[in-house]
Amino acid sequence: MNLHRPNANEALQTKNRSRSVAPQSGICSRCVDGCKGNCDMFNATFRSRELLYPTPFGEITAGADKDYPVDYSHLQILGYAMGAEGMEADPDKATFPAVSTETSYGVAEKVKMKIPMFTGALGSTEIARKNWEHFAVGAAITGISLVCGENVCGIDPGLELNDKGKVIESPDMRRRVESYRRFHEGYGDIMVQLNVEDTRLGVAEYVIEKLGVETIELKWGQGAKCIGGEIKVHDLNRALELKKRGYIVTPDPESAAIQEAFKAGAIKEFERHSRLGFVDQESFMAEVERLRSLGAKRITLKTGAYPMRELAMAIRWSSDAKIDLLTIDGAPGGTGMSPWRMMCEWGVPAIYLHSMALELCQRLDAMGAWVPDIAFAGGFSSEDHIFKALSLGAPYTKAVCMGRALMIPGMVGKNIERWMKGEDGGLPSTVSKYGASKEEIFVCYEELRDRFGKDIDQIPLGAVGIYSAGEKLRVGLQQLMAGARKWNVSHMSRKDLACLTDECVKVTKLPFIMDAYREEALAIVGAISNGKKSEVA
Repeated sequence: MNLHRPNANEALQTKNRSRSVAPQSGICSRCVDGCKGNCDMFNATFRSRELLYPTPFGEITAGADKDYPVDYSHLQILGYAMGAEGMEADPDKATFPAVSTETSYGVAEKVKMKIPMFTGALGSTEIARKNWEHFAVGAAITGISLVCGENVCGIDPGLELNDKGKVIESPDMRRRVESYRRFHEGYGDIMVQLNVEDTRLGVAEYVIEKLGVETIELKWGQGAKCIGGEIKVHDLNRALELKKRGYIVTPDPESAAIQEAFKAGAIKEFERHSRLGFVDQESFMAEVERLRSLGAKRITLKTGAYPMRELAMAIRWSSDAKIDLLTIDGAPGGTGMSPWRMMCEWGVPAIYLHSMALELCQRLDAMGAWVPDIAFAGGFSSEDHIFKALSLGAPYTKAVCMGRALMIPGMVGKNIERWMKGEDGGLPSTVSKYGASKEEIFVCYEELRDRFGKDIDQIPLGAVGIYSAGEKLRVGLQQLMAGARKWNVSHMSRKDLACLTDECVKVTKLPFIMDAYREEALAIVGAISNGKKSEVA
């Protein structure tokens, strides 16, 4: 059984000519000389490295579609008919709307969130830049944290550097921080991420001293790729500028041959890449202390889908450094900005990685060491995913990080705003069936108008979309938690999950569905009733 067929995928806008395909190679079983396409290898013949990335780059998000042997769908949520944790067991009091989905993370100065989720890192990609107000305001009014990703200052056309090459002003970074802060009501926080180039440019110094940012996130990696971040640029002068700023730019825009190919129209774009980071405990601890000395109130860490060794380093070093939140991002990931085959084929899949993380946290706890607050990431999109992730990693997991799932409502809301103005053919039937005005289309619009009054007109519809989707996730989570008789997040437990497959049992160490609560069940059946004791075979 092949878990992911290569050589053709909608993400690359490629396909096989034949319905019969060799499972491992993905090549048509009858490859014909003279075929006019359109598989990966056909396109790579003349477009070369462009076939590494989902397309059209910068206008889409893409997620790997490899079908792993075990994923979160192999877990089943258990519900009960008795008891109530965190609430009096009274049907008039223990209602599902009474469930609190609030969570918090941090050491000395905790961050509260209304829903145990936050956005993935939205950095220097074009799709993040052009949708930022929708994402930032949406996160703020929803009461969740927002991660401003890597390289935002480094690619800012308006970037100003001092004579030492350090940031003194970045209009785009300022815009991003202020967009979130404008509607922030005390729940959630904006975290600014650092990679190698950001550190060299002095981004932490700038955002802490000039913009008042309180949380810095160190980045080791993500689930979507095992290299640094990348964007594409379509202008030679822009490519030269980014190389001058210290980035890796390919193909080399300073090469005369490359410049000629660009002028001829063969080369249509350049890639800007971040450098790989290399970690060791001494430098990691020193960097954490440096950031705290700059005035950062909280330091978080994001690590990728690395093997168990690097995962152990992230957990243990986060413990030693008293990191405020450790986000563990499993494969396959999805951004649209990562090499497609890398997204599909590298890294430890989410449920495997998260199960490893729990084992390491339990071991650390048993040693009497401090365990950092944990967030899980990697392909989450629904309320049951949130429930399963928090329960699988209980009691250490405080939230989940969502990438594309929270970007989608921001983009849809933004597009509804455009369509309402008649752009791009106007409202499609999928939306217009609900009405023609924002008040008719968005279920939560009047609720937000009541909260923000006349300022509602300053809230973009992409942000209303994120809030609306967030409400679906919040209420759905309340329902699942109530069914499991848990009235606040702190009571969520691994006992509320069972496995549907033997493979899942092996990975998660949770019981098979036929064995969950088996001993209690047999004790009930074997209990003395009416003076007679039942015999259990």
